[in-house]
Amino acid sequence: MSSLEIHSASVGDVLVVSAADNDDVSPIEEVRLTVSNDDDTTLPVWTFRMWFIGLFSCVLLSFLNTFFSYRSEPLQVTMISIQVASLPVGKFMARVLPTTKFKIPVVNKEFTLNPGPFNVKEHVLISIFANAGAAFGGGTAYAISIVDIIRAFYHRKIGFLASWILVITTQVLGYGWAGIMRRFVVEPAEMWWPSSLVQVSLFRAMHEKDNSRMSRGKFFLIALICSFSWYVFPGYLFPTLSAISWVCWAFPKSVTAQQIGSGMQGIGIGSFAVDWSVIASFLGSALVTPFFAIVNIFVGFALFLYVVLPTACWGLDLYQARNFPIFSSHLFNHKGEP
Repeated sequence: MSSLEIHSASVGDVLVVSAADNDDVSPIEEVRLTVSNDDDTTLPVWTFRMWFIGLFSCVLLSFLNTFFSYRSEPLQVTMISIQVASLPVGKFMARVLPTTKFKIPVVNKEFTLNPGPFNVKEHVLISIFANAGAAFGGGTAYAISIVDIIRAFYHRKIGFLASWILVITTQVLGYGWAGIMRRFVVEPAEMWWPSSLVQVSLFRAMHEKDNSRMSRGKFFLIALICSFSWYVFPGYLFPTLSAISWVCWAFPKSVTAQQIGSGMQGIGIGSFAVDWSVIASFLGSALVTPFFAIVNIFVGFALFLYVVLPTACWGLDLYQARNFPIFSSHLFNHKGEP
């Protein structure tokens, strides 16, 4: 272990592994500031708590997301809900479960339902279980919709085994590609996932002790309360805050103004929102996405929507574009009549 330095803590027999040279230091600044290089090798991992909460979370999220996927507006229960909820549940189980040790005769080893305090490694594995149940942010397994279409729209029979194989193979396809491309897209330190850093930061806020004036846990609690309190306004009391367009307010009777300024039925020039769910609905949280990626997407978006589209629609009138609305789910004839 030339690239690692192993040292013991001053109290107890806690073994901590830390990075000692640049080989184990990430070249990405955001990763270095978020992910710790210390590893406490004495923490139990394969515990009864981890398996029980993890499997239950996986089944629960899989059922809920599949059930709600049939709604016209699907409700997705993501992994972060389990990430937050599993902490008090794990600590409760660590307090009430018996510490009695049971001997396993075949392998001559001991097993206990309660090996000690609930730790961060158990918490991470539980969240991985939950994330698998939530289809890694997709809500539900993609191939389930294929089975539904075969039975509901084509009125053809498909057996359980064939349906199960279809769903499983499509779900593990990503693991197969990751294994094939492991050398290029997994092992290099430059291949990082910005969204994963948010989860790492949350784990550290929940488990690490901070002696600063404002601890991470306290800041998380304050941000949670403020976010919940503010969402009452755009979500229930004043939905207008989700899409504010001063162009439409200034020219309420102008069709052209509605096409230019409306964020719902137009290109949204001058339109803005104070609803975080609207801001993060398409590309995810702007606090997670790197700045260079945001700039790259914005330049392409502005170039197409604010230059190419108006020029083609109002300047050149390509394909008689003036006869049709910019965004619509209805059908029209060649004259623009519904």
